[in-house]
Amino acid sequence: MEPEATPSVPSAPAGSTAELMEQILYQVKRVVVGQDRFLERVMVAVLAGGHLLVEGVPGLAKTLTVKTLADAIRGQFKRIQFTPDLVPADLVGTRIYNQKTGDFSTSLGPVFANLLLADEINRAPAKVQSALLEVMQERQVTIAGETHRVPRPFLVMATQNPIETEGTYPLPEAQVDRFMMKVLVDYPTDEEEFVIVQRVIGPALEATPVATIDQLAALQAEARQVYVDPSLIQYAVRLVSATRTPDRHGLKDMRRFITYGASPRASINLTEGARALALLRGRSYALPEDMTDLVPDVLRHRVTLSYEGLSEGLTPDSLVERIMRAVPPPAKPLEHEKLVA
Repeated sequence: MEPEATPSVPSAPAGSTAELMEQILYQVKRVVVGQDRFLERVMVAVLAGGHLLVEGVPGLAKTLTVKTLADAIRGQFKRIQFTPDLVPADLVGTRIYNQKTGDFSTSLGPVFANLLLADEINRAPAKVQSALLEVMQERQVTIAGETHRVPRPFLVMATQNPIETEGTYPLPEAQVDRFMMKVLVDYPTDEEEFVIVQRVIGPALEATPVATIDQLAALQAEARQVYVDPSLIQYAVRLVSATRTPDRHGLKDMRRFITYGASPRASINLTEGARALALLRGRSYALPEDMTDLVPDVLRHRVTLSYEGLSEGLTPDSLVERIMRAVPPPAKPLEHEKLVA
């Protein structure tokens, strides 16, 4: 009987790929101080073709980060300040009548960009939020029966202000599910804030373009070639399943705290995110730590707390942490192959 064939180890990312990503990150870090974790999540979303929901108080370089990244990759950047009087046409565009010619022309809205910042998305009514989220899902806009596709790659980063609730419209859970991750951005450290002040009062710094949109599309394609072991996919499925039926995973007491768990989009986003993070870290295969690092960001906005959970002061993050303790990650895939190599 012939011995079972050993699966081949995917080759490491090409030097040019690692060098290009390093140059992009270097250019962004020249302008943005700190926020390393936030920047890493932005890069993961870009490589995985997902969208980000960002929660943080004003002044934490959320806009600056996305604009600087757009400059570094020669991408088109647009920013929309959401207000209660916005209408869907302000986002996607509309038909305009020309009195001189008697014809209608199409005026495309600001969603036609590579990197779109939707600032304070919860200040706009539901119909405007739905218009943006439809573009995020379909990557296209239909105006007067004519379909217009948005540029590729296309990333939406929507921000929410956690300290103001007056005049805001909460995002429905079904629409929030379309965001790949929800990232919480915190204040900088004292040392980082010192450097921020120094840079602001000093000569203005701008990112130097080091890549093109075509090169970024090639990086996205390479991220989809990163190897993900089946055991790692099973881990993602078990984590997501535990948010829906915690009693099946030894968390029977947690069932009363959760009204709705995460959808299959969460399993997909965990897997795609682990691929992108592995590529960022210079590997052509994903490891359990690539996925565990992203679990809170992928799940926190997909776990809906019950009234009992809210009354006891629980948060989605605390429940996700309990789930991660109850559902252990698999052994590192490809470890034996690396030892042989």
